[in-house]
Amino acid sequence: MPVTSAQVRMARAALDWTVRDLAEATGLHRNTINNIEVGRYAGDPKTLQVIERTFITAGVEFIDENGGGPGVRLRKPIMQKPQNK
Repeated sequence: MPVTSAQVRMARAALDWTVRDLAEATGLHRNTINNIEVGRYAGDPKTLQVIERTFITAGVEFIDENGGGPGVRLRKPIMQKPQNK
């Protein structure tokens, strides 16, 4: 199941990442991430997979729909927040 826009927002918040941080970590444009988060763009499967893998590497676990809605939680981080240049 692809990640949802809400999960992207929750994962960024959990990691204390900005849109710019996620863009740098994924190699995607900030506008692409912003458009996914606000629902303007659903995201193609490859883009969503890149976002999901980046978050997983950073310590996010994605929780499937289980009656309470999809969500995220943190585990021990493997990757640190990207450093602003």
